[in-house]
Amino acid sequence: MCTDALCIHLHAVPNHLSMETFYSYFLLVLALYILTKHFLHKNKNLPPSPLSLPIIGHLYLIKKTLHRTLAAISDRHGPTLLLRFGSRPVLLVSSPSAAEECFTKNDIIFANRPSLLGGKHLGYNYTSVAWASYGDHWRNLRRLISLEILSSTRLQTFSSIRADEVRSLIQRLVRGSSDGGFKTVDMKSAFFDLTLNNMMRMIAGKRYYGENVAKLEEARKFKLIVEETFLIGGTTNAGDFLPVLNWVGFRGLERRLIKLQEKRDGFMQVLIEQHRRMGSKSSSGERRKTIIEVLLSLQETEPEYYTDQIIRGIMLAMFGAGTDTSAGTMEWALSLLLNNPEVLKKAQSEIDVHVGHDRLFEESDLSKLPYLHCIINETLRMYPVAPIVPHESSEGCIVGGFSIPPGTMLLVNLWAIHNDPKVWVEPKKFKPERFEGVEGARDGFNSMPFGSGRRGCPGEGLAMRMVGLALGSMIQCFEWERIGEEMVDMTEGTGLTLPKIQPLQAKCRPRPTMVHLTSQL
Repeated sequence: MCTDALCIHLHAVPNHLSMETFYSYFLLVLALYILTKHFLHKNKNLPPSPLSLPIIGHLYLIKKTLHRTLAAISDRHGPTLLLRFGSRPVLLVSSPSAAEECFTKNDIIFANRPSLLGGKHLGYNYTSVAWASYGDHWRNLRRLISLEILSSTRLQTFSSIRADEVRSLIQRLVRGSSDGGFKTVDMKSAFFDLTLNNMMRMIAGKRYYGENVAKLEEARKFKLIVEETFLIGGTTNAGDFLPVLNWVGFRGLERRLIKLQEKRDGFMQVLIEQHRRMGSKSSSGERRKTIIEVLLSLQETEPEYYTDQIIRGIMLAMFGAGTDTSAGTMEWALSLLLNNPEVLKKAQSEIDVHVGHDRLFEESDLSKLPYLHCIINETLRMYPVAPIVPHESSEGCIVGGFSIPPGTMLLVNLWAIHNDPKVWVEPKKFKPERFEGVEGARDGFNSMPFGSGRRGCPGEGLAMRMVGLALGSMIQCFEWERIGEEMVDMTEGTGLTLPKIQPLQAKCRPRPTMVHLTSQL
């Protein structure tokens, strides 16, 4: 089949040329193009590259599930490839050794983010922490988030919020199961509400879902904004790779992004103004400060830098990185446990031994439960929340012995590395035991679900606490079953993160040994 552009040229063949002559010329030009590209690659020592078409480059190879498509391309052509997405050169990396080169000796070179339409409109013209180029501004934001917002000390002050929200989720699941029978629950929604409540209470001291929620309309608007962010924010803009499309009026997505950002901005500004009106209710430091209060206190000392826009950008980055990602990991983990009941029983036994039945699971118990950590790590290996990590080179460098030009977009396919049979034995099997003895969520560059290098995710500590506490509590308090004989559908969807295409529905009831505790919540 021919592309639209090619069809236009074919119908415009001059009258004095026969169609046969034109096709001969066309094939000659195409052959010269391919040969030229081949020798340029050899002369410049560029990485290998599959057949590239004029104008669109390798975009013709891309299917809907990007991480799987790119993994298949790497399987055919090698773990370090140079692709061209329209006008953009793209370095595709799918091996631990190449990823290590990118995130160690070339870490600063690849510390930029590519300039995409989403970053322009949702990232305040590439100035938010997620989209800013590497430099003083980005380092200041990263330092602020690491030391003032997501430090171990700050996370500990928010531990009671996490515990309270998990108990609320237990209450929600217990309700309706008083007769001892199983109850069918939409666990995707349950986990998403849990993480949204947790993040909103950390940031603004508000609770939007569950019982005792005051402003229902405000909560409804907030949830719609969050859902729209993940829906539109994960949409690919063809104009990022083929700028000509922007010139000829393909701006529908851009208009949607602008409207979405207006809603996001307005909502966050209302929260900031509410805190301004309340002022500081406690100067003793005993009351737990919300993140907005922390940021407003910094604004008082450096108002020219900590503007409202900077504060809104940090708030939005936390909502984007700390809600759907953690909820998705919980959903994948429980799905895997339902399909592997022997692993669920082993996890319950570990919790029964180290926690018991006389109290509820606490965050401090996590250090005593290595098998639970293995389950979480194996889930993150099989279903990393961000399957592809985008970066961009600020200057030329060497990766895998190949020369990489400046301005090259780097795509590290974490999903491909995590599921590579050359790296992992039987990678498609759910085997938590493979992570025994591994500290944290990383296994060198074989497994790096939170990225690596300077732009690795600063929220790893919060995510592991939230996922560990919630999943451990679900295992301790409930018996779980699939809603039918069929295995839980593990098909992946598309988006900013890695969602299940079929939201998890599961049956649960309180474990007999835990009824005396769960009934009192």
